[in-house]
Amino acid sequence: MKPTLLIVDDDQGILTQMKWALDPDYEIVSAEDRPGAIESFKAAHPAVTLLDLGLPPRPNESEEGLAALADLLAIDRAAKIIVISGQSEKKNAIQAVGAGAYDFLCKPIDVDELKLLLRRCVYVSDLEKGYLEMQQKLRADIFENMLGTSPQMQGVFAYIRKVATTSAPVLLLGESGTGKEMAASAIHRCSSRKNGAFIAINCNSIPENLLESELFGHEKGAFTGAHIQRKGLIENSAEGTLFLDEIGELPPQIQVKLLRFLQDQRFQRVGGRQEIQIDTRIVAATNADLKDTVAKGKFREDLYFRLAVVVIKLPPLRERGQDVELLAREFLQQFAVQCDKGNLAFTPDALNAIRRHTWPGNVRELQNRVKRATIMAENRRVTANDLELLPHGSESVPRATLKEARESVERELVEQALKRHSGRVTPAASELGVSRPTLYELMDKLGITKGESKAQAAADAGATFEVQKS
Repeated sequence: MKPTLLIVDDDQGILTQMKWALDPDYEIVSAEDRPGAIESFKAAHPAVTLLDLGLPPRPNESEEGLAALADLLAIDRAAKIIVISGQSEKKNAIQAVGAGAYDFLCKPIDVDELKLLLRRCVYVSDLEKGYLEMQQKLRADIFENMLGTSPQMQGVFAYIRKVATTSAPVLLLGESGTGKEMAASAIHRCSSRKNGAFIAINCNSIPENLLESELFGHEKGAFTGAHIQRKGLIENSAEGTLFLDEIGELPPQIQVKLLRFLQDQRFQRVGGRQEIQIDTRIVAATNADLKDTVAKGKFREDLYFRLAVVVIKLPPLRERGQDVELLAREFLQQFAVQCDKGNLAFTPDALNAIRRHTWPGNVRELQNRVKRATIMAENRRVTANDLELLPHGSESVPRATLKEARESVERELVEQALKRHSGRVTPAASELGVSRPTLYELMDKLGITKGESKAQAAADAGATFEVQKS
């Protein structure tokens, strides 16, 4: 069976030439603009895409082609996309490679060079798919590219398997860096929608005045700069999954529109009057306390309940036990291959430092530290220094001022004395070698509040109080 090749170019002459040259080896699918490219990409699932940067409505500029590249990679991050540009646009082609394109070719295209590049691209794509399939079969600790043997993660995997068989909205909760987007992608790949698009958007990364258009699309002339009709991400994820990260940052007016879409799968583009019905699954995520946001009136309660039909909590890395070491070794192996460093290994001090670190940035922090360490490592050994973590025995003690140290000692002595004497002031003051008024002043300074007033306590040597830290 021939691999599928998608060619995106508005020049009919070039399309005809490429089809004639490549038809014996590939199933050719073509598109002339960005909307057509997205539609064909989702329908054909091409092994490789050839993308001209100069697309309508501004074929002499690269913005539309770069936007098409971003849209296609949002649908499939592993997509192999080769961009095509004129010699004068070479800097834009390089920018495209930096944004995720596999390679680029300059016009006029050398057919032999193109054929060679396509064969290599298809070969790499097949290798990657084969590797992922093999890993899934051989390793019980890998689930849809997510790694974890801890009970917490095995529970998450079980939830994903169950919820994937439905079309119910899912709300993913967890600290930043815990893998919420990976979990959303796993839900998509395990579902009947896996052949549709998976599109992710961070609601906090797009200006409020553009977010509605980005989600719901707009009609031509809807606002200044709307030169053509444009489909939004909801339409582009039809029959697939739309992942809304940082859902708590959604502006109020868009919350209303999203609520309506969740209720009946209908919406209108910005500037439009036609009702559009789309079958798209919504998976949302947040690292904030969404219930607290609802209580403060910043997020609609009815939208919260629509989104939170199923709630899955992603555990922080510090609560995943031996997963941290498992992940560290996996990342080290991956980055060692990428950096052509062969077999790297952690030193005992590095492993101890990894186990002790609290990982406030979670899996993302671990991944970044291991990547840097892979680059910095010498002699095939990764040390705690390479990870920028303190080795065993050299933990840093936070430095305190003399005043802070003194107050800490005073607080501990006062609280312990009061505890030993069941909260009675007179014997506690006697033990500490101070008068009762002095002890009261010390309690005020340290923020230890008493249940009765000073006057009452002074008159009653057996007065009690409540010990609280400020």
